[in-house]
Amino acid sequence: MSRASILSAVKQNQPAQQALPELDAFHHSEAGDPAAFSRVVTFLGGQVIAIKSYADMLPLIQEHPLVVATHPEFYPAGMQNWQEGDGRQLEKVDLAIIQGRLGVAENGAVWVTDDELQVRALPFIAQHLAIVLKSTEILPTMHDAYRKIGGPDAGFGVFIAGPSKTADIEQSLVLGAHGAKSLTVFLMD
Repeated sequence: MSRASILSAVKQNQPAQQALPELDAFHHSEAGDPAAFSRVVTFLGGQVIAIKSYADMLPLIQEHPLVVATHPEFYPAGMQNWQEGDGRQLEKVDLAIIQGRLGVAENGAVWVTDDELQVRALPFIAQHLAIVLKSTEILPTMHDAYRKIGGPDAGFGVFIAGPSKTADIEQSLVLGAHGAKSLTVFLMD
């Protein structure tokens, strides 16, 4: 059988079009629960620290030798001019502090985009990752998160949930296999 005849047969035997299911039943009008979000992040191996101001982050930040903060108010003493280069300038970053756009209570994920990251490699190349998130920006489910995100408004976006880990290498848990070894979410009231 030729390629053309196979493709023709496939084209002629398509199933009938079906309407997509209605997803309004999954929409929640209430805000997400910060306590539920915190429990899931902790279960995934991260930690959540409630803060009132950026100054509350200093005790944890000062433990790290090389810090990059995407906003100067997070940590003014952080590495300067870190956005310049192709990403390799970040290879020795011990802690990256980024802004989270929204959090999801059901799975502990935090949505970040190019606007928050400035350099896409930052949360994946740093040894440790801290995300600053407003407690009012927590949504109950991924359905609610996708509804809020809508269409793409940035060139890149990613949900980050917990520190990077894998257990497929000789069935041993390895932290930091594909990204940061630890995740701290600073939950701001």
